[in-house]
Amino acid sequence: MPPIHTTTEPLNILQRIWVSVFPGTRGKPVERQAYRRLFNSLVLHFRPRTVPQRTLKFSLTWGLGGMAVVLVAVLFTTGLMMKLVYQPVPDRAYTSILYLQDAVLFGQLIRNLHHWSGNALLLIVFLHMLRVFFTGAFHMPRQFNWVIGLLMFLLILGSNFSGYLLPWDQLAYWAITICTGMLEYIPGIGTGLQHLLRGGVDIGPATLSIFYAIHTAVIPAGLLILMPFHFWRVRKSGGLVIPRSPRENPEDTEASVAAIPDLIVREIVVAVVLVAVLMVLSVAFDAPLGAKANPGLSPNPTKAPWYFAGIQELLLHFHPLFAVMVIPILILAIILLLPYLRFDADSSGVWFCSDRGRLMALVAALVALIVTPLGILADEYLVDFAAWLPTLPVVISNGLIPAVLSLTGIIGFYGLMKKKYTATNNEAIQAVFILLLVAFIILTLTCVWFRGSGMALVFPWGGMTVATPS
Repeated sequence: MPPIHTTTEPLNILQRIWVSVFPGTRGKPVERQAYRRLFNSLVLHFRPRTVPQRTLKFSLTWGLGGMAVVLVAVLFTTGLMMKLVYQPVPDRAYTSILYLQDAVLFGQLIRNLHHWSGNALLLIVFLHMLRVFFTGAFHMPRQFNWVIGLLMFLLILGSNFSGYLLPWDQLAYWAITICTGMLEYIPGIGTGLQHLLRGGVDIGPATLSIFYAIHTAVIPAGLLILMPFHFWRVRKSGGLVIPRSPRENPEDTEASVAAIPDLIVREIVVAVVLVAVLMVLSVAFDAPLGAKANPGLSPNPTKAPWYFAGIQELLLHFHPLFAVMVIPILILAIILLLPYLRFDADSSGVWFCSDRGRLMALVAALVALIVTPLGILADEYLVDFAAWLPTLPVVISNGLIPAVLSLTGIIGFYGLMKKKYTATNNEAIQAVFILLLVAFIILTLTCVWFRGSGMALVFPWGGMTVATPS
């Protein structure tokens, strides 16, 4: 075996850090060996030594994955700080929040950072998944990483939901009442699930303890397990997809650059900018806090958190069994199995599959922008299957029939896109995905901005009622 020689090369930044921590290793063979063991085994398991140069282009990922990591770190840090003050007991939860905001140094800022980071994380992860889909980064060999990403998104959704109750104010109490109340519409197990989540029949001390445990222990543990696994899977799948034009061969060779510093420096810059934006947002806008929770006084309207508002809007148009269970579970199952559907080509690295795919995406978005509001207004003013078919059970007249009509319309749209544009499966599936995505966004915005007292349609800028829900 040849002898190990000490290096006389200039030390890079990571080597300088190592030598500063262990000064006795400078200029010795052990320095190079220990340095390699530490950083090659840890850092480079999540970041390759080199990355294709084109993947450094900001418009490929928009830094969304890195932003999510930063937001999780901010949430963990601010959450640990708040645990030192917060008391998860109904009689003390609200007052402990007031004490945090008014008496603890920078307490209001810490709560603001936690609140806005939680909402931003949900939005960032959602956009990250859209970016993965629209660049075809879920095809082989990355299918399972899509599943892991979806599981993390559900955990983050659960984190926001469980944390929503903890301030114990009117807004939180009644929003959670609405959301957990939806569970009772699930046949067979709905009532049991509701009692399990609430810790009883009604929302009370047991509910707060359960939500606190889920928010501070169960979900963080899940994220700490899944996040490194997700990064490792990206690394083992060959890293990020290489951006390319629709006519470019995905097998073309690509010049590479060192991950350190070319990639790491860019990630640090994105992290610094994100933290700066969060600080400005947290200084300018306080996290909402209403009056203390009053189980005997329900606000009007009582709305779910914004990320569940789309489902609450569905409740106004479909039977609860379909709005709460059938439609969400069906859509979730399709999204979960999306990478395993039959696709005609590998569109990895191409935004919106192809030039034709981009045109079809625009058409799908426009169709959803027109049809969804018209469908909402038609259901408010014109359509009433329950009144037209009084002899049928409501679950059929107001559930199965409109659901079948909606599904028929979606299948018809898929067929029309395939025929009109001679589209591939990639392009047609993407068009349907965008149709459903834009429709759900419109449902969410309608519930958040256009539903007033009694959940009637209103103009948010004037408060004038448009129609009462049928």
